[in-house]
Amino acid sequence: MNYDEALDYIHGTYKFGSKLGLENIKDLLARLGNPQKQYRVIHVAGTNGKGSVTSMITNILHEAGYKVGMFISPYLENFTERIQVELREIPREDLAKTTQQVKEKVDEMVASGRNHPTEFEIVTAIGFLYFARQKIDIAVVEVGLGGRFDATNVVDEPLLSVITAIGFDHMDILGSTLGEIAFEKAGIIKQGRPVVSYPQLGEASSVIREAARERKSPYYEVDGHQIDVKESSLDENVFDFRYGDELYRDLKLKLVGEHQLLNAATALTAIEVVKELGLTVSKEAVVQGLLKTRWPGRLEKIQDNPIILIDGAHNAAGADALAHTVSTYFANDDLTLVLGVLKDKEVDAIVNRLCPLAHKVIITRPDSPRAMDPVKLSEKVLVYNNNVTVEPDIIRAIHKGIDAAGEQGVILICGSLYLVGAARKYIKTMQSRE
Repeated sequence: MNYDEALDYIHGTYKFGSKLGLENIKDLLARLGNPQKQYRVIHVAGTNGKGSVTSMITNILHEAGYKVGMFISPYLENFTERIQVELREIPREDLAKTTQQVKEKVDEMVASGRNHPTEFEIVTAIGFLYFARQKIDIAVVEVGLGGRFDATNVVDEPLLSVITAIGFDHMDILGSTLGEIAFEKAGIIKQGRPVVSYPQLGEASSVIREAARERKSPYYEVDGHQIDVKESSLDENVFDFRYGDELYRDLKLKLVGEHQLLNAATALTAIEVVKELGLTVSKEAVVQGLLKTRWPGRLEKIQDNPIILIDGAHNAAGADALAHTVSTYFANDDLTLVLGVLKDKEVDAIVNRLCPLAHKVIITRPDSPRAMDPVKLSEKVLVYNNNVTVEPDIIRAIHKGIDAAGEQGVILICGSLYLVGAARKYIKTMQSRE
């Protein structure tokens, strides 16, 4: 099996859908020798920010000298982003080899009468097996969907569980209230193992607290007062952070937006808790780990003159955070919006928060079968902005955005990671030719 064959196999299992429950993934991992038991795991769930927090924790532990695996979902440009060791993506030949080994066990399962694992279960098994083969010290594992029945939740005794900001997304699966969604996310909390939580809204906080109490898990909720912001710009955030008697001064974070400061506080609290559990992490490792953290596609500036920003905001909370940051730094006469969304996302929330901020909106189609028809999307946008152009082709939409913005303007490409990933890849290619 080569790399392309491995991807064809993995994506070909999409037809098996998404099944809630852990029975299948437990069977598959048992046949592989339960690789997830061969290293310590920090497990990260949440609606927004879980990728950023996963990346921050990984970078800090890497700087501290640990061999760290990072498992993320979804990828932005290349499938290999999903599985990383020492901040390097899984090599294509290793992905092919590991996929072949997992496929053999899947075939055994099916032959014995078991259900075929889903795509995400297979990807999870590949990641966990690769980490074991690489003899990592710690895996920082981002949940795919929810928590309680997510395939990653086979981790029985995590070093630590982390829950980032909870908001409304995947309501058809996770529930229609913050409490119901928080209940699913809190499913990663394990008996007696500590949990760190972002400062949650409304009933989400009480649901997580109750889950921690029932499982006798030490509970740490981040407080915004732990952060003292010194400087905030499109290039970096500079801040102090306090945890008990520990004070970190003038920390620098290249991730943009006030919400990233709370994400950083969540990651830093997680680091302080694992230090209490026996890990050695110096102040310098914290400083350098945060400074070196990058999280592509999340309010990322990828060009100047004109400024091009990309952001995968695809739900109400993500759109709120993006709108706040954009309105802080730019007047609406500077901003051209290139927008594409998936029809099963919170389209109205995204549109009503972002479209009034732009002087022009260019509607396009993300590279996904779930993409919303651009003409139908434009009808929603016209309620909030009457300067709208429909251009289904992503590349042509980007060039129309550049033409509309001029050298002094700002282009914001957002609404879906499928759109942002394709745009980022194209713009990087365009820049390399200049």
